[in-house]
Amino acid sequence: MVHVSFAQKHFEMQFCDEEMVLTPTRTLYWPREKAILVADLHLEKGSFYAAHGQMVPPYDSRETLARLADAVRETGARRVYSLGDSFHDNAGESRLEPYAAGMLDALTRSLDWVWITGNHDEELRGVLGGSIAEELEIGGILLRHEAVAGETRPELSGHFHPKMRVRVRERSISRPCAVVARDEAGNSRMILPAFGAYTGGMDADDPAILGALQPTSRIDAVLPVKDRLAQFPLWREAA
Repeated sequence: MVHVSFAQKHFEMQFCDEEMVLTPTRTLYWPREKAILVADLHLEKGSFYAAHGQMVPPYDSRETLARLADAVRETGARRVYSLGDSFHDNAGESRLEPYAAGMLDALTRSLDWVWITGNHDEELRGVLGGSIAEELEIGGILLRHEAVAGETRPELSGHFHPKMRVRVRERSISRPCAVVARDEAGNSRMILPAFGAYTGGMDADDPAILGALQPTSRIDAVLPVKDRLAQFPLWREAA
């Protein structure tokens, strides 16, 4: 078994007979591919809001890219797959201020970087490096932005920004999570948590999420809690 340490904590999981590591930083690390997968960076969401009269601090892209750079260093990843909505809109690439643009350029130059297009950035041009695809198949696993209802092949996606409400010391806390579906044949599909600094969330048991992962036998929310991966049942096939 491959172990990747995050502050002395281990968060390995099996996904389609592959070792994966769901990190506390909302990335999925794939050791065999030496790859980090992230979803929904929504870079330049702050500047998009500002252009429409909602003034928010304009440093979301810097924060998101800094956290991603930290994850790359921590895992030793050589590849990054960004699973769509990497920019909040199609003009986001051109709005990156010089500092954030420099951060992104450094990352795409040093890594094998692949942008998967999403509904927010379907006209992504990759002007700061990396290659672009609508979807990919790596090691028998589909990488796409949005889960496709009726898909029976292994799949990793984003789009829904899933979050899980948990009780901690009599308080309700909402935390980003992954949502994992497994069928009787052992196939799995996973929706990753949103990574961007300004991304909200949808309840993990929302009908839109559960419907996108059908057909399946079970669906669980999965998230790092303390020193382990916690699993919360969301849906089970009727007996």
